[in-house]
Amino acid sequence: MALIKSISGIRGTIGGAPGESLSPVDVVKFVAAFSRFILEDHPGNKKIVIGRDGRISGEMMQSFAMNTLRAMGLDVLDAGLSTTPTIEMAVIANQAAGGIILSASHNPKEWNALKFFNDRGEFISASDGEKILKLAEENEFIFAPVDAAGSYTIMDDSLQYHINAIINHPLVNIESIRKKNFHVVVDAINSTGAIAVPALLDALGVENYSILNAEVTGNFQHNPEPLPAHLQALSLEVQKKQAHLGIAVDPDVDRLCFVCEDGSMFGEEYTLVAVADYVLQHRPGNTVSNLSSTQALRDITEKQGGTYYASAVGEVNVVNKMKEVNAIIGGEGNGGIIVPELHYGRDALIGIGLFLSQLATSGKEVSALRAQYPNYFICKEKIDLGKNTDAHAIFDTLKEKYKKQPMNTEDGLKIFFDKDWVHLRTSNTEPIIRIYAESHFETTANNIARRIQQDIRECM
Repeated sequence: MALIKSISGIRGTIGGAPGESLSPVDVVKFVAAFSRFILEDHPGNKKIVIGRDGRISGEMMQSFAMNTLRAMGLDVLDAGLSTTPTIEMAVIANQAAGGIILSASHNPKEWNALKFFNDRGEFISASDGEKILKLAEENEFIFAPVDAAGSYTIMDDSLQYHINAIINHPLVNIESIRKKNFHVVVDAINSTGAIAVPALLDALGVENYSILNAEVTGNFQHNPEPLPAHLQALSLEVQKKQAHLGIAVDPDVDRLCFVCEDGSMFGEEYTLVAVADYVLQHRPGNTVSNLSSTQALRDITEKQGGTYYASAVGEVNVVNKMKEVNAIIGGEGNGGIIVPELHYGRDALIGIGLFLSQLATSGKEVSALRAQYPNYFICKEKIDLGKNTDAHAIFDTLKEKYKKQPMNTEDGLKIFFDKDWVHLRTSNTEPIIRIYAESHFETTANNIARRIQQDIRECM
């Protein structure tokens, strides 16, 4: 599997030849390129925060990355096992020049990735990413002499700093959460959610909780992407324990979804919808999600008097749009919530705090809360791309075929069919075309997605 280089980081499988996997050689090369970029862009600031999720390869790969940073003369602040949003906040808290997390998000255990942050704790921009890739290809690095090697500091307070910021958020209602005495089941998928989510629940006053897949081994007990098909064990455990809700996060804890008290899925698309609804009730304003996300967010935003905006897919694109329109909340339909008062990054932990606050103050069960939102169905499919497949040619063919329909070509191709839509785009993280179709009717959404799948197969 070739390395995938995108705004989502340098991602690849572990094991294999350099350039065809995320090998130690590639880690050194790309971290050295990032180091050179930092040294040139931030003269005088040599602090870099680094952490990892619970993947099997994480400790090994982080070691290569940290030693490369130090060899380039940068000072390492090691957060160890951590979450992506925790590292983002730690960059800000420590006034660092940048940050790195070793995490391949929702990908299976054989994957890992280098994700780079700027001095604002945000994913680096596309233009800065191109600079780093160019530096890596040039392969011209000047390592520091022994007396100028970077320092190494263990940083063990980053998670507590993150949690303190959440419990001090004015819309996180700890008193109401504590009074409700929620019973919660968490699927921590054998990664750092098993550390971070219990610590947060303790701080929120939730005493009655149980953790599935609680050992941080990186040997994920099921596909780590928090989709309904992968959360059946959580659903059964919620019903068995008669819990108020189930919580699932991905391995680096930037995606979040819920299971209702009856074992049904709240829907990852509705994580952002519900939390945004709660925020908008207290602070009306604008919202942002990406082009592949449910239009339910638009509906509730307009109901509260705000304006909804769509961005290209990718956290950095959502963040840029949020800043442009001064959005008070945003995110992605994959369960990613961005609360700018905390930081500009997807954060499952603040999502948990706000969702439990909404649940506690509304007095509703989770299923009743879900029922109050516009009911859309999204069908999510994908098609694997062969080595020599030209995705642009496929999109051009589909544009011609559906030229009578309204379209958006900002990010891939989004085609509108009256009140329904389909969005197809190449993935930033895998060699696939993602296909998302939405309708008020599940059958219609499924049929649209299948029709487009067949169109793509014919093109291929």
